[in-house]
Amino acid sequence: MNANPSGVAGGEVLARDSFIEMSARERARSLLDPDGQRELLGPFDALYSPWLPRQGIVPQADDGVVVLRGHLGGRAAVVLALEGRFQGGSIGEVCGAKIAGSLELALRDCEAGKPVLPVLLLETGGVRLQEANLGLAVIAEIQSAVVALRHHVPVTAVVAGMVGCFGGMSLVAGLCSHIIMTRQARLGMNGPEVIEQEAGIEELDAGDRRLVWGLIGGEQRVACGLADALVDDDAAQVRARLLEFAHAPARPPRSSRVRDWRARIEQVADRPQLGADELRALWGPHAGGRDGR
Repeated sequence: MNANPSGVAGGEVLARDSFIEMSARERARSLLDPDGQRELLGPFDALYSPWLPRQGIVPQADDGVVVLRGHLGGRAAVVLALEGRFQGGSIGEVCGAKIAGSLELALRDCEAGKPVLPVLLLETGGVRLQEANLGLAVIAEIQSAVVALRHHVPVTAVVAGMVGCFGGMSLVAGLCSHIIMTRQARLGMNGPEVIEQEAGIEELDAGDRRLVWGLIGGEQRVACGLADALVDDDAAQVRARLLEFAHAPARPPRSSRVRDWRARIEQVADRPQLGADELRALWGPHAGGRDGR
């Protein structure tokens, strides 16, 4: 039996610094240049949700989001990292306001001729149910800020795993200039458990990992042009792709290519359920002359 079917040397795997296993703060620190990092509204500012304790939930001092300013390859940058281990990375009033406010500050700098590169590390199930309306409102503010910023600088989202990126924050990812994913990551409007709960196991078996990752996993999303780069679970690889995108020529954002997306939907509208390989054949980089991005 082949003990290493991936063909990757064991030493190479051990040498990697797992991005998925890091906390949100560790992820943000690993991406920025080592010197000059500073955290905005960190734990010692004790800016936590006032709503969670009323429902018997212990809050977190930074409300589950880390905002780190610094430099990326020598260029000013801000990294916004959601902590998937706290309330599933869900968006409530406080953490959402921290993200929106940080993006608006970056936008103000860009408009003043001092560009700041925004990076969003999205491990989130979407809106925090305990703060539903407040979370929805602040996600709209985040989306507006992303759309405004991408006229000045590339806005990059990173989805690593294992929480994935779902709900309103999946729309935020879709508005970004670039999306980086690992194979372990998942990206979609609704998570598989929600689909199974609402539509039944006949629609989607959330326990079928092969099926789930074949639909919304990182490799499939990149292959179908719904994300831009597939990386290994390695902080150095994530940083390297961020640096590439920071210097890449500007291109029309994914969300602006309405005609292309309508054509794609028409391709599958009258078809029976498609398998992962069939969808790649229709939507992949070589289908119909598309660039896959």
